[in-house]
Amino acid sequence: MTTDQLYAELNYVDHSRANRLKYANLILEQPELIPELLSIVFKVDDKTSCKAAWILEFVCSENLEAFIPYLELFTENIYRVHLDSAVRPVAKICEYLTKAYYSKTEETVLKVLSDSHKDLIITACFDWMISDEKVATKAYSMNTLYLFGQDFDWIHPELTLILERDFHRQSAGFKARARQILTKIKKEYE
Repeated sequence: MTTDQLYAELNYVDHSRANRLKYANLILEQPELIPELLSIVFKVDDKTSCKAAWILEFVCSENLEAFIPYLELFTENIYRVHLDSAVRPVAKICEYLTKAYYSKTEETVLKVLSDSHKDLIITACFDWMISDEKVATKAYSMNTLYLFGQDFDWIHPELTLILERDFHRQSAGFKARARQILTKIKKEYE
């Protein structure tokens, strides 16, 4: 399947979980399509990029290892994604990668996630935290940053400042996640 054919197929993607899973399985059956899917995700001004991002999120949730060979391409371009419906799944993928990195069972991610990848993910997450993004994107970002804060001493103080500063201006969902993250951070420093 070419990029153009995949692009045409994405017209049939909708919000339903079953539909997104169907197309994610199509990609997982033909993992050589992952770079094609990524090229559509990074057509950042095209609304179809959102649908491609939804599918990529499902691909990563089902089989993160299939995505690993494309980490470089992904991390070098995540900063470009700006449409709300695409940013959320990209932030979720960052969280998947970070959780896998700190997991005791996902050795593949531990071996391949380089300092450069981490820096690009951290930068994107902080950018999403300080910009006008939806709550889900911020929630995934704060969790990702919290986890990376285990290895980078400067992250937790910066994240704490942002969470405390924005706490009273944000939604109930933001406040709930922020409260959880702040509690975890405070426990580490007691």
